[in-house]
Amino acid sequence: MLETSARLLRVLGLLQAQRDWTGAALAERLDVTTRTVRSDIDRLRQLGYRVHSTTGSAGGYRLEAGNAMPPLLLDDEEAVAVALGLRAAASGSVAGIEETSLRALAKLEQTMPSRLRRRIDMLRSATVSAAGAGPTVDAEVLTLIAEAVYRCEQLRFDYRDRAGEESRRRAEPHRLVYTERRWYLLAWDVDRADWRTFRADRIRPRIPNGPRFTPKDPPEEAVAHVLRGLGQSAWKHQAVIRVGAPVERVAAMLPPGSGLLEPAGDAECLWRTGSDSLRDLTSFITGLGLPFKVEAPEALRDHLRALAARYAAAVGGAGSDLG
Repeated sequence: MLETSARLLRVLGLLQAQRDWTGAALAERLDVTTRTVRSDIDRLRQLGYRVHSTTGSAGGYRLEAGNAMPPLLLDDEEAVAVALGLRAAASGSVAGIEETSLRALAKLEQTMPSRLRRRIDMLRSATVSAAGAGPTVDAEVLTLIAEAVYRCEQLRFDYRDRAGEESRRRAEPHRLVYTERRWYLLAWDVDRADWRTFRADRIRPRIPNGPRFTPKDPPEEAVAHVLRGLGQSAWKHQAVIRVGAPVERVAAMLPPGSGLLEPAGDAECLWRTGSDSLRDLTSFITGLGLPFKVEAPEALRDHLRALAARYAAAVGGAGSDLG
């Protein structure tokens, strides 16, 4: 019985690692007969695994999705990756999955060998998150949006904009985009006949979804379109900054979600960004330590002029008037 159970685990691991197996190939890997392979496959089916089989000279076995979630077999690297992902999810930007993630993590770590637990502990203790804090999104909302994207079904929802105004929207969802600070939905707004970017934490889906639709191609890649939209509407102050450095160098210095970069020659680039605070925007721009010129808005230029006057006064001598 022990030998049979161990072999079943090996069969399951092989089926999960490779899409298709012939009976002969499985028998050779397990050093058993094809009759024993058929018997093992039947046992796996009794345990809830859906294993599809085909007959003939090219016949074989394939593990398919089932109605329930049977146990999974993970190798060392997969187990570490899942554990780290669960830890991140327990403190991430998706609301409602923290406790579930911790329960799943506890089950996983309970069965882990000590060598893997040590690897996870070392990675956790040596790592800090630099992701900016942002509003959390209900996991069910993200799931409903993702399902509408997958099924190409029109999404109906109530939406609250930055000013707090409520509206009812109909949209053909294209992609969910995560910027390490917020979740966004890129969608075709049916009533406005244009592409729009919606903050997922401000979406309240209405059930059921609308009719199916034929997907449209956005004017540019989803992430770029969302980042461009952030600079145009998500912030109180939208800015266009000409930076005196190649786009590759600037991109390496900026965190995800900080705006959209466009090349402007070999030694310059345009950065479309924004902020609700001119002071914070100024601090971030000057903190890069690169030459720059403000293309827009005028309010940011005025803020920089005022700062320049204050700095000039600060180095003007001991007799400078502080009043």
